[in-house]
Amino acid sequence: MEIVKGSDRRIEEIIKKVADIPEEVENTVREILKNVREQGDEALLEYTFKYDNASLRQSDLKVSPEEIKNAYSHIKEGFISAAKRAKENIVSYHQRQLENSWMIPQKNGVIMGQIVRPMRRVGIYVPGGSGTTPLVSSLLMAALPAKVAGVKEIAVCTPPDRTGEANPHILVAADLIGLDEAYKVGGAQAIGALAYGTETIPRVDTIAGPGTIYTVAAKRQVYGTVGIDFLPGPSEVLIIADHTANPQFVVADMLAQAEHGESSMSIVITTSKKVAEAVRDSIEDKKERFERSALIEGSLEKHGAIVLVDSLDEAINIANRIAPEHIGLMVENPYSFLGRLENVGSVYIGPYSPQAVGDYASGSNHILPTGGTARFSSPLGVYNFLKRSSVVAYTKEGLAELKDTVVKLAEVEGLSAHAHSVRIRFDE
Repeated sequence: MEIVKGSDRRIEEIIKKVADIPEEVENTVREILKNVREQGDEALLEYTFKYDNASLRQSDLKVSPEEIKNAYSHIKEGFISAAKRAKENIVSYHQRQLENSWMIPQKNGVIMGQIVRPMRRVGIYVPGGSGTTPLVSSLLMAALPAKVAGVKEIAVCTPPDRTGEANPHILVAADLIGLDEAYKVGGAQAIGALAYGTETIPRVDTIAGPGTIYTVAAKRQVYGTVGIDFLPGPSEVLIIADHTANPQFVVADMLAQAEHGESSMSIVITTSKKVAEAVRDSIEDKKERFERSALIEGSLEKHGAIVLVDSLDEAINIANRIAPEHIGLMVENPYSFLGRLENVGSVYIGPYSPQAVGDYASGSNHILPTGGTARFSSPLGVYNFLKRSSVVAYTKEGLAELKDTVVKLAEVEGLSAHAHSVRIRFDE
């Protein structure tokens, strides 16, 4: 990897990631959703055979209690204790996001307020079929905030492997969360089933969870029929480092992010030429040591950079312009810079806060805005699964005090029936 200056055009090339979904993908997804909407389970079975090479019957779509029980004998040693520890931290963190309903009495007997309710039914999508990493952590991150919010019905969709079985770690994690509704269906067809409902899968109110470009396209197309969490893009990390940073820690975090895939972005911005050179040399030495080395190398080549700047002020400005998913702050006095990071999904402070701890077990959510959307989006949380309803209770005395204001504004807008609806209450 080359070292570039903060003003170099190479930075713009790296961060200008193509967010558009190819037209052929959109068209394929549109057809899948149409068929699921019209044909229900029949379409799910056909697409499961076509894309997952699994031959299922309609009765196989829903995971049975026996399958969940059997999954416990096929998981890795230590998985349950790790999942329980992560669950504990995630629940503890997200409980602080709960909101309360409120009512405020005002003069003349007027009452204004807000009712906060959980959604009734939520769908969680979890990748994990043949040849795919089973994203158990994403199930925990999506389902547990919904549970904390008070959602009663949570349906999990995850693709089967070629034998028609769901990943046992996903099933066990769902059981540990307390979910008893899981379906063996993946891809855009799963999003369609959750959005529209089929004979086997009842429709939901909102859908959360990561996926491929096809599931992202599907979420975009069904939005409005149901709510969605995000339109997630490739993973991103930006590390701000000064002369105190440990180059080996910087490299480790960049490599970890790059192994998500070739579209992932890994950037370090540093004020230290010594750190920049050490990072460059170490990446060249280490990038081929991991199982997903081909993905790591492709990611770093396309979307990786070592950026040398004159000051941390310049580094902060670049970071705010990029608005990345993760920022690592490896600088002296990091808390003095924390408040100046305006656009970011999650901040990791100091040398012992790798992004991996947030990905799995710190308790903060790892389903985060990407592709610059941290400018206007927040991490997934309890608030994604809550609804708010306004409460308005006026007395005649209270309405009389506001009558002229309402009538005047309605008349300005040319909505005479609105004005009449107020006047009639005073026999005008």
